[in-house]
Amino acid sequence: MKKYLDILTDIEQKINEGQFASGQKLPSVRNAAKLYGCSANTIARAYVELEKCHAIYSIAQSGYYVVEKLGKRLNVTESKTVDFSSVSPDPSVFPYLDFQHCLNKALDTYKYDLFTCGNSKGLETLRQTLVSHLAGYQVFAKMEQIIITSGANQALEILAKIPFPNGNSVILVEQPSYDIYLRFLEAEGIPVQGITRTTAGIDLRELEEKFRQGGIKFFYTMPRHHSPLGTSYSADERRAIARMASKYDVYVVEDDYMADLGEEPGTDPIYAYNRTSHIVYLKSFSKIIFPGLRLGAAVLPEKLLESFCEYKRYADTSQLSQAALEVYIKNGMYDRHKRKICSQYAARIRALNEAVRQYNDAGLLSISDVRSGVYVQFKLPQTVNLERLIERLAAKDIVVVSGKQFYLSNYLEREKFLRISISRAQPEQIEEGVREIIEEVRREVKSPSMV
Repeated sequence: MKKYLDILTDIEQKINEGQFASGQKLPSVRNAAKLYGCSANTIARAYVELEKCHAIYSIAQSGYYVVEKLGKRLNVTESKTVDFSSVSPDPSVFPYLDFQHCLNKALDTYKYDLFTCGNSKGLETLRQTLVSHLAGYQVFAKMEQIIITSGANQALEILAKIPFPNGNSVILVEQPSYDIYLRFLEAEGIPVQGITRTTAGIDLRELEEKFRQGGIKFFYTMPRHHSPLGTSYSADERRAIARMASKYDVYVVEDDYMADLGEEPGTDPIYAYNRTSHIVYLKSFSKIIFPGLRLGAAVLPEKLLESFCEYKRYADTSQLSQAALEVYIKNGMYDRHKRKICSQYAARIRALNEAVRQYNDAGLLSISDVRSGVYVQFKLPQTVNLERLIERLAAKDIVVVSGKQFYLSNYLEREKFLRISISRAQPEQIEEGVREIIEEVRREVKSPSMV
């Protein structure tokens, strides 16, 4: 990692924590270079980038100062509600000013071209930019393989409907899994089967047997930061899935929607382990920037390109949004924001884990081992009345989500759990929220009612 990015991140963190107050003058370039043990040029670059991010400003012949904040932008921390349910990013970390700059830059660069319908495959310059961007995730693809979609959901819906080269029709899904996609498959009457996945992983022998039996069109999986479990597959599991896909001619749709939110070094996507083009790689930009952007990217094997593009006949994503995203990635703002949001979410996960260690001394809850991402599974005793628990927590302004909705309607092998999201749970609220959840579970265990 470049030294100036480490310095930039450290200064941003000090500003956010109040160590550098609004309007305060930062150390001079020379003094900061001594402080960080680097060259003056490195500090100067970090300060210039911070100025571009609207975190600091410069005064000629005087120095750099922290931008004065005019109050809390969205007052999210003033709410008494502890929100463990929301899946969208915390509005307080949305890169409004950065993206506004990118929108203006895109307009200056492309002008009238942005007001045409565009290409159904997406803005060519963005797709070219994504070639190198995705390579950073060990997804090496040609521009022709990358299709811009209106979020990952659009790609998932198209893939469910188009024919695949293997001629099969059944979609295999992890259980539990992404609830919106499960409801879509059921509503459309698309053949679907489930396979159990827990915080311990997936039974690879059972998965191979399902692949061997035939009929599987593709296996839909979230290999890292799984929703709702929060856990990730090991490198060995990803490698095994890639091998089985090739061996049994089963495609894998890899939904890497949270690739940006922290991962152990060296843990590559399934895509990187497959050499027979049986992997469809999906990436969303909603979790790292903001949901309203509605942009995603699908990396498709060449055998699927024609049918996918035939189904997606027209341009349905904003040319302006695509151009702004291109600028956002190319000027380094995307990587800077990723570091910022990863740091904040990791701190919230640590606070959650610490609260669980402090209050779950009786072991009432089984907690998934999660250190990054936004989701954690709180597995409950079978005697707990889940609906009543959620109602009691809501009465205390603690909002949680039942694990029931993340299963196919006819899937019987279910765990009883709460899906906890730290995305919008403010750090100062997390300890109290966890304490109350454990207290209410304790009450339920004392007065059980099977559901």
